[in-house]
Parts: sequence; structure tokens; C-alpha cells
Amino acid sequence: MLTILLTKLVATALVVIGVSVSVAKLGPRLGGILAGTPIILGPGYFFMLQERPTEFIEAAALATLHALIATLLFSISFVLTAERLGALATLGVATLAWIPGAYLFSFMPGGVAVAVLVYGVVLLAAEFIKRTRALKQPEIVAVSGWFDVVLRGLLAGVLVAVATTLAARSSPMLSGILVGFPVGLFTIGWTLHDRYGAGVARATVAAAQQGMLSLVAFAVVTAVMVSHTSPMVTFLFSLLASIAVSVTLFLVSQWRVRRAYGHLLASQSTIKEHRAHE
Repeated sequence: MLTILLTKLVATALVVIGVSVSVAKLGPRLGGILAGTPIILGPGYFFMLQERPTEFIEAAALATLHALIATLLFSISFVLTAERLGALATLGVATLAWIPGAYLFSFMPGGVAVAVLVYGVVLLAAEFIKRTRALKQPEIVAVSGWFDVVLRGLLAGVLVAVATTLAARSSPMLSGILVGFPVGLFTIGWTLHDRYGAGVARATVAAAQQGMLSLVAFAVVTAVMVSHTSPMVTFLFSLLASIAVSVTLFLVSQWRVRRAYGHLLASQSTIKEHRAHE
């Protein structure tokens, strides 16, 4: 048992650390896409798909969707309290919003379709709160240090190991909820709040709300396909769906930037060309 737990912990930690380092090395274009992939859900469901029956995976994936709705509550709570509280106090309040939220949402009837609908409604509310708070974009590039990366990897490893081994012995709901805990937002919010202040932390956590749609896609495809295909085919299609959503969100954001500031970029290009001919 202990060997299995340690193997899953180390394997997951290595995946999370590897992706986190790659995000910093690849630059914003490819790094942003990679950061939106399910670096915690992926290892978690990779192990569960190998070890658990179809019914267990379906129930766990639905529980993960419910946990992702609660993660939006985590984000909202962080945005509303970070300016008045310290980093750990803010994260404590946000986690206290997530825990009962994930538990209560798990009893919501209606299956995957209703879970996605509720997620959409809560996402709209989160985006509305973000706009009303008029959060400014961070004016600095906040680069994660090794402490942040290793902490995130270890927390993710512990969650995946517990969720896929110990919690799996009790119920799929508990496994799905644990895998859906927002490790990334927790560590990012903590380190950015301490290093760069509440403004940067709030803006970064709020900006991650739409990016979580890639995780929703992973959980939905897993829940829908697991009873119709082999475990590895299910995992592959879930991962591809998540990446497709991340790429789409990235392209839409690029289009919005060009639409909003295209005239300024064109003017700068014209000035540079004019100076080059002088």
C-alpha cells in the first residue's frame, strides 16, 4: 500500500513540476496553452482508469465537475477578500467556501448536463464579480520559483495518491472531489499574494476562471466516454478535449487583443517602417 501511494505521489509530482517548468520556458504562447491542461486531473484519472470499474469512474468524474463548480466559489471568495486579508487568511476563507460547496454540489441531481449548466451559471456570476471589481491586469511578470513549483507538485502528488488509493476504497465521490481540489489556484494565490501583493494575486486568480473550462471538458469527456471505450482511449480523448478548449480560449483572447488594440499595433508598425526608410 505504502509503495503504491509513494509511486503515485512521485509520478504526479514529477508531471506537475515538469509542466510548470515548461510553462516558464516555452513563453506565453505555448506556455499558456500547456498551463491550461489537466496536470492534476490527468494523473489522477490515469490511475483511476487503470484500477477502477466504469461505474466508479463515471461517478468520480461527475463529482469532479461538482468540485470544479466549488472552485469557482474559491475564486470568487479569493477575489472578494484578498484585498483586506493576508495571504493565508484569504486562502483559508476561500478553502472554507470550497469544502462545503464541493460537498453540497455533489448531491445535485441531473447528472453531467445539469452540472455543466450550473457551472456556466456560476462562471457568469464569477465573471460579473470580476468586472464589477474592475481588476487591473498585473503590471509585472510573476515567475514561479522552485519553492512554488515543488510545493505545487507535492500537494498535487498527495491529493492524487490519496484520492486514487485511500479515498477510492470509500467512495468515488470522495475521490472525484479530492482530485478536483484547486491546488494550482491555492499555490499561485499564496505565492503571488506574498510576493507581489493582493492586486496581482486577485487578477491572476480571476483570470484563471475561464481557463478552468479545459478541466470541465476533461471531466465531461471522461464521464461520457468511459462506458463506451477502453480506459486509454477515454483518457486520450479527454486530454485532447482539454487541450482543444485551451487552444480555443487562447485564440479567442488573441483575437480580442487584436480587435481592441489593433489600431495601436498598426500605428506602431507604420512608425517603425517609416523610421527604417529614413
